[in-house]
Amino acid sequence: MPISQVYNLYLSPNRNYVRKLKNLLGFVPGNIRLYQMAFRHKSVAILIKEGVKNSNERLEFLGDAVLGSVVAELLFKLYPYKDEGFLTEMRSKIVSRANLNQLSRKLGFNEMIEFDARMISYPNKQGSLLGDAFEALIGAVYLDRGYSFTREFLLSRIIKPHVDIHTLEVTETNFKSRLIEWCQHNNKEISFLQVDNPEGESNKMFSVVAMVDGEECGLGRDFNKKSAEKIAAERACEYLKIFEE
Repeated sequence: MPISQVYNLYLSPNRNYVRKLKNLLGFVPGNIRLYQMAFRHKSVAILIKEGVKNSNERLEFLGDAVLGSVVAELLFKLYPYKDEGFLTEMRSKIVSRANLNQLSRKLGFNEMIEFDARMISYPNKQGSLLGDAFEALIGAVYLDRGYSFTREFLLSRIIKPHVDIHTLEVTETNFKSRLIEWCQHNNKEISFLQVDNPEGESNKMFSVVAMVDGEECGLGRDFNKKSAEKIAAERACEYLKIFEE
């Protein structure tokens, strides 16, 4: 074990935190600050530079890309005769917020997240809390240990033991259709509105809000408008607790 890891585990002022991480992740982290940031929601973050907080949002962006890459490679090899549409749909199922939320709980990541306790009163603000932290953690592992280590960590520690890919294959997770059907069944109006991106962000990114009876129930952002609508629909399903029905 490298000296830096020995120090973190036995001598560091953060050694108790490091031991918790080791129990959760199966390895001793190097750069502790990365992992602390990965589990820090913006509601408790502080401003470190104009427009930038020390929250997990940037790590989430990075982790999303790394996770998507690892899952894409896995599916490409697992299904050598399936077309792009099938592979894209399968990847969406694996990295969906609903699935990442469940994985975070199952793996105990929820016990590490720092957030404003007042958020408990606002379900729409905590619907993706666990999934966001999950992706941010992947970003932290990537920066701390590199791509090869992160890939192996995801495959051996998370995906293979905890994700039943073949069950997901036959599971319907068309969130947009499910949301529309729920709204029709409950006589509610549903619409998807494209909104302006936050100041300073790329105009190539689409931001879409799912509106149910005039209430904002989910925000989706992606470089593809249809994908942004799907994400917004998924988060609206979480907010409305449609998964629990």
